[in-house]
Amino acid sequence: MKYFMKVLGILLAGLAGIIIILFLVINHFFFSMSKLPAGEFLTESQSPNGEYTVKAYVSMSGATVADAVRAEVVFQNNNKKKNIYWGYRQSTAEINWIDDHIVSINGVELDVRKDVYDFRKE
Repeated sequence: MKYFMKVLGILLAGLAGIIIILFLVINHFFFSMSKLPAGEFLTESQSPNGEYTVKAYVSMSGATVADAVRAEVVFQNNNKKKNIYWGYRQSTAEINWIDDHIVSINGVELDVRKDVYDFRKE
């Protein structure tokens, strides 16, 4: 009986490991903001203090999928880029700065230091 429980425990741990790895792989390839298509440049806007620049791009995937807007923030102090906005069924981007760190992209307010909007997670 102890041998059976040991084997069952190992099998369950292995199955849990496989499920976790599968979840991480699916999340990385299908839901990661870093894997978004580049798209064509639309517009950009610099923050009032000049620390950040938000650049917007439209991804036109063709007749079977609607357009989507991707926006990235560029940190001027180190030129690092981070995707912060992914909106589906959109082909334009309206970027308005609320203050030095808060930006409104197509009506969605984001703190460029920490917030991300992804329509797939709504």
